[in-house]
Amino acid sequence: MVAVAAPRQLLPRVLQHRKSLIFAGIVLAWLVLWMVFRNVGTLALGAADLTPLHRWINDVNDAVGASRNSNPLFLYFFNEIRLVIDEFVTFIQAMIAQPSFGRPVPVIGWLGVVAIAGFVSLAVAGWRIALLAVAGFVFLGLQGLWQESMDTLSLTLAAVVISLLVGIPLGIWAGLSDRANRILTPVLDFMQTMPTFVYLAPLTLFFLIGPASATIATLIYAAPPAIRITAHAIRSVPRNTVEASESLGATRNQTLVKVLLPSARKTIVLGINQTIMAALAMVTIAALIDAPGLGKTVVKALQTLDVGTAFNAGLAIVVMAIVLDRVTTAAASERRTLPRWALFGGLGITGVCVYLSYTYLWAAEFQSDVEIGSAIRTGATAVTDWAQDSLPVITDGFKDFVTLALINPLQALLAESPWFLVALVIVALSFMIGGVRSAIVSAVCVGLLIATGLWQDSMITLASTLVATIMVMALGIVVGVWMGRSTRADRFIRPVLDAAQVMPAFVYLVPFLALFSASRFTAIIAAVVFAAPVAIKIIADGIRAVSPATVEASTALGSSSWQTIVKVQLPMARGALTLAANQGLIYVLSMVVVGGLVGAGALGYDVVAGFSQGQLYGKGLAAGAAIVVLGVMLDRLTQAAAKRWTN
Repeated sequence: MVAVAAPRQLLPRVLQHRKSLIFAGIVLAWLVLWMVFRNVGTLALGAADLTPLHRWINDVNDAVGASRNSNPLFLYFFNEIRLVIDEFVTFIQAMIAQPSFGRPVPVIGWLGVVAIAGFVSLAVAGWRIALLAVAGFVFLGLQGLWQESMDTLSLTLAAVVISLLVGIPLGIWAGLSDRANRILTPVLDFMQTMPTFVYLAPLTLFFLIGPASATIATLIYAAPPAIRITAHAIRSVPRNTVEASESLGATRNQTLVKVLLPSARKTIVLGINQTIMAALAMVTIAALIDAPGLGKTVVKALQTLDVGTAFNAGLAIVVMAIVLDRVTTAAASERRTLPRWALFGGLGITGVCVYLSYTYLWAAEFQSDVEIGSAIRTGATAVTDWAQDSLPVITDGFKDFVTLALINPLQALLAESPWFLVALVIVALSFMIGGVRSAIVSAVCVGLLIATGLWQDSMITLASTLVATIMVMALGIVVGVWMGRSTRADRFIRPVLDAAQVMPAFVYLVPFLALFSASRFTAIIAAVVFAAPVAIKIIADGIRAVSPATVEASTALGSSSWQTIVKVQLPMARGALTLAANQGLIYVLSMVVVGGLVGAGALGYDVVAGFSQGQLYGKGLAAGAAIVVLGVMLDRLTQAAAKRWTN
């Protein structure tokens, strides 16, 4: 029996090694053919060159613009939507951000906005969070960015209100109906897989650039968390609670209003938190299509390499994000109810502050002579100059090492190989990873990349994405294993990661622009830091989920900590590792266009150029489609790898 069992045990190992040898053979053959056919059939396209597809898109854009005021579809649908949303955004801006109704200042000035923020925070989150909100909003004014901050807040509020009006009912529907849940789930998966900026270019075709397109793009991006988390909250209510309500004669609507929604309140508030954070992140990126606010200040500063101004505006975005996050997070947790006298007293003080801000200029317009923004800009510029003068040995050495060891070789292999060779390798590796279905998906994606006319730029972007993901996974494994094995490390690091996930993508570019100047390496490092928190947390949770009994057994057999990690915990957490790689790829891709502002080039530059130069609109739209295709292909491959390794 032993002689028969041994070959059966060895067979999977032989097959596994055989598959690894096939992988190695494919890569080796690729390298050999690359040396033979280097720079042949790369489908390169100059920065100002256009393909027939790009010209056709430009023609469509021109035709749409010419018929915008005559085509019934625009007259009675798109234009009406744009008008309604523009009016809604303009109304909020008139209340808190822009001069309006013949006044030189908004209806509610800075003092009234600060008081309202403090009172709302007091009512839903307690006095500590109220103090944080008041301090945060006053700090925005002290930075000299009050109007820009209020413009950002106006667009965020408009998008969040519409997102919740649509998202919560859809989430309730998906929570109550299995059919609705099955229909909405793939749509939400697709929407959340797409990088943030992908919504921008197509929307400008129908709604023009400006606040309306920015708000629509933001609510499209921000609505999925509200829908998904609301549905999850409804479905998570214990079944016996629902049955008890029904047995007492409650109707379906009564059960929903009196049982399901109250029981799911905390989770739904968490969904609102995620919607607000997504909206704020998208509003800042929507500056690429002329959305007002802090994002526009950051974009202009990055384009002129003004690190001081970018840092000041980026800090304002971070402060606003922290305040909104803490208020909504605290609202979802248990807290003691405030006494009525505190609430009524706070309401009275708020009313007085609103009246003062409406009546008196000093309470309406933040005084320009009381500001610290110039000092922050000067300090950030001084630190930047010092870093670039004093740290080039460290920064340039690290940049050159990563560039020469990782970026250049991989980019040369992908971008300088014949397109048909790269396509064949991608399809073959996809077949090895996920079988026929993955190979077909990859073949279709490769065909679409070729059709965009941006094959070489797609390969350059793919190389940068893969390098960034490798660095994310290396950082994620080191820190994630440490957190998974040490409760103390987890308590210390996890709040930092939570705070990092609150920050919009723009913010990550500023410090690395100061350290490494404008280059593709700057964009890659910013993408690594942006994507690392989610990967680290997934890996840490995966390591912690490994059975303690298994770890103890390994230790009892004499394994060192290193052996336990490498031979027990990481292999048993491979599902978490593949999920972390999947999310890392998606987060890295979402930084591609943002990185285009600081020298990333390739598809990111194409998209940014398409927004700023009318003759390159078609090319920019095709570049956005190429990034979507890359995201779909990489997402499907990592999901296939996860299924294969977890089965």
